[in-house]
Order: sequence, then C-alpha cells, then structure tokens
Amino acid sequence: MNISPSKLNSFLMFKLPAAYFTGVRTKEITNNSCKVIVKHRWVNQNPFKSMFWAVQGMAAELTTGALVMKKIRENGKKISMLVASNNASFSKKATGKITFTCTEGGKIDEAIRQAIESGEGQTVWLNSKGINEEGVEVSDFNFEWTLKVKS
Repeated sequence: MNISPSKLNSFLMFKLPAAYFTGVRTKEITNNSCKVIVKHRWVNQNPFKSMFWAVQGMAAELTTGALVMKKIRENGKKISMLVASNNASFSKKATGKITFTCTEGGKIDEAIRQAIESGEGQTVWLNSKGINEEGVEVSDFNFEWTLKVKS
C-alpha cells in the first residue's frame, strides 16, 4: 500500500485526532519531501491571536514522520520509529496558511540502510520549516528520529 496525502489525512482523523481537528493536512509526499499545511483558526490559536506552537509542532512532525513511514514501508523490513528529541525556534507570528516542508528523504534512506546493515539502532535528525503565505519563515523544527530493525 502506498502512503498518499489522503491516506495520511485519514490516519490523522482516526489515530491523531488533535492534529486533524486543528486543521493539519498533508498536501504532498514524494520520495524526498513531504508538505503539510495548517491554517490559523480560532481552534488552533494562542491568546496572542497566532497559531499555538504545539499545532505547528504537529504539522512539522508529520512532515518528517510521514517520510520515515513511507521509507520504512517501501523498504519492506520491520523497523520501529520513535522521536527521541526535538527542538524548535519561532521567528514570526504564525497567521494565515502555514506550509511545513521536510526535504530530507535521502537522510532517512541512509539511516535505514545503516540500521539494516549494522543491526544497531540509528538516529537521524530531520528538519521542517514553517513558511507563511508571504514566503516568510515563521518556525523551524528539528526532530531526532530513532530507527531500529525489529527482530
């Protein structure tokens, strides 16, 4: 089964309803990138009338996690995945439509290859940037994913 934007959005509705109800939606996934959008609305805003940082984090994490899931599925091996660490910086109020993009599919390929060859768990840092409708970066997220081949 291929991982597609519509399948990821259905997954959100049933498995991650907080992301779904706050408006996080996958728009595109390719071999090397994933794009997720979320619109600033009343349901996902903070008291300062901008998007709550955790909603931005859900969208950013989805860009990286969806790519990891896609790569694992395509590989065919049973591999566990888990976020071990993350960090973020915020540079502008997030209002309007924010697009989060991760373009680091190649790093995942390498981590999976090393995990399979060594039999050891591997970590990979993946970045996702949030860009507003004017093309200005509003947030920058990094997630450290751990990957381990299941025995």
